[in-house]
Amino acid sequence: MPGTPVRGAAVTSPISVAPLTGIPLVRAGDDLVAIIASALTGNGVAPVPGDVICLAQKIVSKAEGRLLALRDVTPTDAAIRLAEETMKDPRLVQLILDESTDVVRKKPGVLLVRHRLGIVGAQAGIDQSNIEHGPSGSGADEYALLLPVDPDASAARLRAGLEARFGVPLGVVITDSNNRPWRLGSIGSAIGCSGIRVLDDRRGEHDMFGRELKVTLINRADALATMATLVMGESTEMTPAAVIRGLPPDGVDEPARMAIRPLEEDMFR
Repeated sequence: MPGTPVRGAAVTSPISVAPLTGIPLVRAGDDLVAIIASALTGNGVAPVPGDVICLAQKIVSKAEGRLLALRDVTPTDAAIRLAEETMKDPRLVQLILDESTDVVRKKPGVLLVRHRLGIVGAQAGIDQSNIEHGPSGSGADEYALLLPVDPDASAARLRAGLEARFGVPLGVVITDSNNRPWRLGSIGSAIGCSGIRVLDDRRGEHDMFGRELKVTLINRADALATMATLVMGESTEMTPAAVIRGLPPDGVDEPARMAIRPLEEDMFR
């Protein structure tokens, strides 16, 4: 695991989360810094130190040109066999395999993999919802949206651009939906971070009765991503960004990859 989690002060002030509306459809090559800056201004938000700008992965991936046409994908024999087992499009399965290092689970309708970034989830985070496709039902003009190549680097670039525009220290979190093995429904998770504390290590401290904490490691980044997802939505809301206010800046800058459990600690392999 890169880096070492450190302790942060408890949050005692109110925290608010507000959607940023009016963001247009994002396409490859668009300037996300300019788009988000315009959305902040248009929503009457003047950033203050400590604000965290949360962005849906989809708009980051689109801006970075990660939207691919399935017609350009030639599936291998391995992808074709796996597609038959999982009842999925062989071209989509090929993209999933290209983005992954390991197939974790498979059954009809389900393909769980370990993404090359270390993230374990369905379809390597590749999505076909809320993206433009060709004529409905044609199949020939279907597209798939991949995760950013390096979400932490994407977050760092966006943060640098927004801080240069507004002149205050900010945080940036790139969010994606995530399912957990023992719970129904998806929640937001952080796949890219810059300018925030990702993990808050409470081990070695004591609870209210003096008992030493042995395993308490708080994932602040995922908590922020889930907060943002509640107001951004994941369907037809067309609100791919939000701003969280109330976290005092503490000068910590950790990448989202810190929260990925090392393979040697994976209890489900």
